[in-house]
Order: sequence, then structure tokens, then C-alpha cells
Amino acid sequence: MTTAPAPRTIGVGLISIGWMGKLHARAYTALPYVYPELGIEPKLVIAADTEPSRVKFAQDVLGFAEGTADYREVLAHPDVDVVSICAPNFLHAEIGIAAAKAGKHFWIEKPVGRGYEETAAVRDAAVEAGVVTTIGYNYRHAPAVEHARRLVAEGKLGRITNVRASFFSGYASEPNGALSWRFDRKLAGTGVLADLFSHATDLCQYVVGPIAEVTALTSTVYAQRPKLAMGTGTHFAVIENGEMGDVENEDYAAALVRFGPSARGAGAVGTVEASRVAVGPECGYRIEVYGTEGSLMWDFERMNELKVCLGRSNDEQGYTTVNASPKYGDYSHFQPGPGNSMGFDDLKVIEAKKFLVAVTGGVQENSNIHDAASAAALVTAAEVSAGTGQWQKVEDLDGTTAARV
Repeated sequence: MTTAPAPRTIGVGLISIGWMGKLHARAYTALPYVYPELGIEPKLVIAADTEPSRVKFAQDVLGFAEGTADYREVLAHPDVDVVSICAPNFLHAEIGIAAAKAGKHFWIEKPVGRGYEETAAVRDAAVEAGVVTTIGYNYRHAPAVEHARRLVAEGKLGRITNVRASFFSGYASEPNGALSWRFDRKLAGTGVLADLFSHATDLCQYVVGPIAEVTALTSTVYAQRPKLAMGTGTHFAVIENGEMGDVENEDYAAALVRFGPSARGAGAVGTVEASRVAVGPECGYRIEVYGTEGSLMWDFERMNELKVCLGRSNDEQGYTTVNASPKYGDYSHFQPGPGNSMGFDDLKVIEAKKFLVAVTGGVQENSNIHDAASAAALVTAAEVSAGTGQWQKVEDLDGTTAARV
């Protein structure tokens, strides 16, 4: 008879209690139920937000013992071991560096900084402090994606020749969609490059390997939007007849990429696209990988399916639809058999699990601050290329999980 490990309590702090903050809290709470064998018991200690109603919600509904308007109180709390940072983009670097200096392991949403320099500053602070970090690249945790990565790593597709990735969303397709902080360069940095393009490139690097060069173009489809007061709504809000303000970053981005010599797809080329104004796709996050012996396709809107074609000599060429199953990734922790769907929230539970396993000294399968720096380097390179029309080289950064098998 196997004895379950004695529970290890991990004190959790949360900074910003919006949609993503709530999702982090729920992921921590689900951990003992989904992964009882780990013996990890997250304890919701303290949550911070500048909006009092959100702080009250964190205590009354989410279950945090304490609440505050000052994130510094979260970082100073002696019972907090790990911190989730879910604040708007322009606060990520400030809070991430402060968390590192406070000696707190942190799980931070992307983009970590408004460009490579800010992200690198957070990375350097985390490395110096020796804290464990995890980044919100949740799509890589889909069991179908984990299976795709394994097929590429095991050479089942042969030599990888080309890759197509895209993330098309319609959250800003409404012309009267609110001018939230996401459209303000000072607050958000780049637009769809940091928001969605970075997810697409992370998936490319996770499945295939490091991208070495990029050339890109961008466009802003809606130059003005109705203004929205900070903290009064989200970028999904629609405002009729409102005062207009300028959109300061891009709505669409596209890039040609070359994979580096350390990639599983060494020498492969590809395309990456992202849009926040697409009409039709709502969360059309897609990757296609082509090799000399086969290919595969995955789309988040059908996240529990992977289309696979192996072999060039089939009498009937075409794709087989493979359902996610207990054989792939962490699927068995959520569903008992193939055909039972997982969802977006489950991917955040997997992310929380990988984070806390790493924090407690276990295997480090979590994305980390080096992955964030690599994504930021790609975003910066794409932005520079869009301005100059020239190819930009991207450094293969040490410490990323992109090259791991």
C-alpha cells in the first residue's frame, strides 16, 4: 500500500484580482484535488487590488485570509511563499523585480515587461535572488500540444521543414470597443505583438525549438477608439458615442521566421501571424508543423484534438484526428478516458502544478523567466524589423525550456 506524502503547505499571495487573478486562485485551490499525490497544499494568504470590491471578493469568495490595497504588503507577508502577479502589463516589471528582491517565487502573466529591456531586468533580478519563476504560457500545457511536441522530438515527422502558427482573436474587432490600457503604448508596450504574437512564438519554440531570425510587418486597423477610464471595464467593453482617443500600438502582426541550429527543427522556416481584430475566430490559436515524413495541426478552438499524418506512402493520404487521452500530458488527472474535453481553466491548473512542483524542489517542467526573455526578444526583433524592413537576428537565450525534449 502506497502512503500519500504528508501535505506541504505553500502560502500564496495574489496581486490583482481581475479575471486572470481569479483564475490563478482557482488553480491553486484545485491543486490538491487534481494532484493529491503531490502532497502540496496551497494556502490562500493575502490578495491585493486597488479596487476595494475586488479585495472583498478575494476574501469572501476566493477564500484569501487577508486583503490589501498595497501589493507591497503581499510581498512583505511572512506567510507568503509564492506570489501570482496578474496586474496590467505596465506594472509587471516593477512588481516582478520587487517580488524577486523580497525572495518570493512568482508566477507572472505575460508579457513580463514592455519590451526586452524590462523583461531582462526582471530575469536578472530573479536569477540573482534564486527564486523560481513561471510564466503564463498556458497553451503549451494542452495534452494535444504535449503529444505534438513528443512526435517532433522523436522524429516521427522526419526532418522539420516548415511551420505555420497564428493567433487570431476578435476581442478588438468592434470599432467601438473601449480604448483600454491595452491600446496605450506607455501602459501596454506593443499591442498584438506582446499580447498574442508572443503566445504563438512560444508555442513554436516549445514544440519545434528556438527561433533565430525574424522579419515582420504590422498594421493598426482601427486608429481610434472610445476612451475608457482605468479600472472601470475591460477591453471587451463597447462604448457608443464616446470621446475618441488614439490607438498607439498595432492590431495585426505577421512574420517570417528561421529556426536556429539548436532547434529540433534546425534549418526549418515558417510564418507567424497574430490579430486582435479578426472577424470570425474568437480564439483561433493554431500551429501546423510539416516534416519530410509527416505533419500535424492543432487549433485551440478544438484543443482536445490533434490532426496527424505520418508517412508519405499511404494509399489514402490525409489526416487522422487523434483525441487527447490519458496517454498525453496531464490529461489523466482531469478526465478518465478519450473524448472527454478539457478546457482553458484546466491548463492554468497544470501551470500551477508545474510551478509549485518546481518551487518544492521537484522536476522543473515549468516555463520560466528565460522563456519570457526569449519571447520579449522575439517581439522586440519583430517590432524593429517592421520599422526597418530588415531581418533581425534573435539570440538563443540560455535557460529556456524551448530546446528541452
